Amino acid sequence: MGERILTNAKLVLIDRVVEGTVLLRDGLIGEICEGRSAVQSAVDCEGDLLLPGLVELHTDNMDRHMLPRPRSSWPIEAAVINHDREIVNAGITTVFDALGVGEITPDSVRAKLARQYPDGLRAQKDDGALKADHFLHLRCEISDAHLVDWLDDLVDRPEVRLMSVMDHTPGQRQFAKIETYANFYQKKFDLSDEEVMAFMAKRRIEQEKNGAPNRRIVVAMAKERGIALASHDDATLEHVDEAVRDGVSIAEFPTTVEAAEASHGAGMAVLMGGPNIVRGQSHSGNTSARELAERGLLDIISSDYVPSSLLFAALLLARRIEGVSLPEAIKAITLTPARRVGLDDRGKIAVGLRADLIRVRPAESAPVVRSVWKQGERIA
Repeated sequence: MGERILTNAKLVLIDRVVEGTVLLRDGLIGEICEGRSAVQSAVDCEGDLLLPGLVELHTDNMDRHMLPRPRSSWPIEAAVINHDREIVNAGITTVFDALGVGEITPDSVRAKLARQYPDGLRAQKDDGALKADHFLHLRCEISDAHLVDWLDDLVDRPEVRLMSVMDHTPGQRQFAKIETYANFYQKKFDLSDEEVMAFMAKRRIEQEKNGAPNRRIVVAMAKERGIALASHDDATLEHVDEAVRDGVSIAEFPTTVEAAEASHGAGMAVLMGGPNIVRGQSHSGNTSARELAERGLLDIISSDYVPSSLLFAALLLARRIEGVSLPEAIKAITLTPARRVGLDDRGKIAVGLRADLIRVRPAESAPVVRSVWKQGERIA
């Protein structure tokens, strides 16, 4: 791999920002020093920020590449490449593709494509076609009667490093308000008033029958394999207590301040969406991620459905939220997510760690990722 020098950069370290130089050697960070390098071949970063490569734990961005229009699917292996390139250009060098396992509509086109995705990902990885490091995050819809059968085919794949328990039943968690649930799925599936009422009734029956036993199975599978476990859309103290009993380490998108506070206090890392931060509100009317940041309750940011929102959101918090420094904001998209899933070889600019780095021009309208290196090699 050889050596490469990046100089005249604002290095965002764990606790400070310094103007300095980084030596990349054999895929790792070899040296860090303040000041400029006089080596003629050094890459001049022109005063831009130099950050660790971003670590994304929960994105379903690949869904829209697999299904760019309703009922218009795209070849899976081509979709994987398109997703990979978009992710890298957003500065993300490590990504957990959040795969919906179990569906509220098991016969949907999206469900069929999701079943094909892991093989498409593996094919492109084996072919050396991917630029980012891709892992799988299995988002387990516990009300689905077929969940366990599907998990049996997936859970032992080496890409699986994170599992989460989800329950999209009307009247709770993300959809505490019945009218919000009805409006969302009526538009999504083009249902009449009568059809959406029948749909909600069926969902409640399925959850009552399958929810508790499936959750126990998901938790057991994760524990047996040492896979990190997340909860999804916790809203109440009871939800948080259940997550604590299950050994959950990441609280994804808590829908209330109460749940976020309890999760954070219990030692879980609270994860919220970048789009929520950039837009200033949740798309489904739940708690504001900015408010959680102001209260010191936000630990991890996820790009969710907009890859570029990951960096945008972190820089926005550093500019607008009192008490949130730039290094602290960057930790939420690098070091903290990496550590919570056991990736101890990346996530900060430190000697001996992977040379996954991004060069960023922090324009206030929207940051610009100018260069990306993974293991010392430039990939964008």
